[in-house]
Amino acid sequence: MYYLLFAVCYLISLLPFPVLYVLSDVLYGCVYYIIGYRKNLVRQHLAQAFPESGSVELRKMEKAFYHDLCDMVVETIKMMTISPKTLQRRFQCDLSLLHRLAAEGKSCQIQLGHRFNWEWANLYFKLGTTVPFLVVYMPISNLHVERLMNYIRRRFGTVLIPADRVLEAMKPWQSQPHITILVADQNPSSARRCYWENFLNRPTAFYKGPELIARRFGEVVIFGDIQKIRRGYYHAIIQEVFPEPVHTAEGQISHAFSQFLEQKIHEQPHNWLWSHRRWKHQPPPGWAGTEKKFN
Repeated sequence: MYYLLFAVCYLISLLPFPVLYVLSDVLYGCVYYIIGYRKNLVRQHLAQAFPESGSVELRKMEKAFYHDLCDMVVETIKMMTISPKTLQRRFQCDLSLLHRLAAEGKSCQIQLGHRFNWEWANLYFKLGTTVPFLVVYMPISNLHVERLMNYIRRRFGTVLIPADRVLEAMKPWQSQPHITILVADQNPSSARRCYWENFLNRPTAFYKGPELIARRFGEVVIFGDIQKIRRGYYHAIIQEVFPEPVHTAEGQISHAFSQFLEQKIHEQPHNWLWSHRRWKHQPPPGWAGTEKKFN
């Protein structure tokens, strides 16, 4: 089954971008109008996040999101054969910060949200850096898809770190400068091992993992965001936020990231994974949701 999936996706990846986006449009019609993939969930999330928006504006966001989601699917398949030159022409970011930190012998951690196209970001950052590049990822339940995605993500030499055993898997790299990149807005598996934030107008759980990794391995914390310029073209920004995470207060990094990500989502609402089952957990009893204060 895996080899059939691999062969089909590989052949699709050989298609030129204009043809791929025709396939994306067909996929959009099926996903949005016929299947209605998680449409009620997406509508609920958008209405909660943008209560000031009318029904027409919300529906516009909804359709734009599904277009971006389907583009993400074909663009991820394209990663199987995309050339470094093509990727660097379509995805751009100033990497001088990473080069400076590497020259200083420092490790860093890049925190991203589920902003399209985060999979392209993983390949792009690896191409532009020389130190070991570690991607923390959530294992996929379907083993065939998991194997295919791991093949795609490793194409340019990325080291994959499964999130369920991250501290153990990162030990070989702790004694040398490295870059860790992770999507920091995943829904935690347990409501007991998380920080709670006011995010998009509701109590939201954030993994403690990114903060713990940064402190354990002395990684300079960088926040990153991806903007979709037009179809098939992206621009990312990265900024140093916590140069010495060991000196931050408990929950400070997660709080700052949640605020950063929310601002970026408001700037380009459709460019976030609204179909993600993000709000599975309830806050602990007595959680008031008051604004945190950090020195």
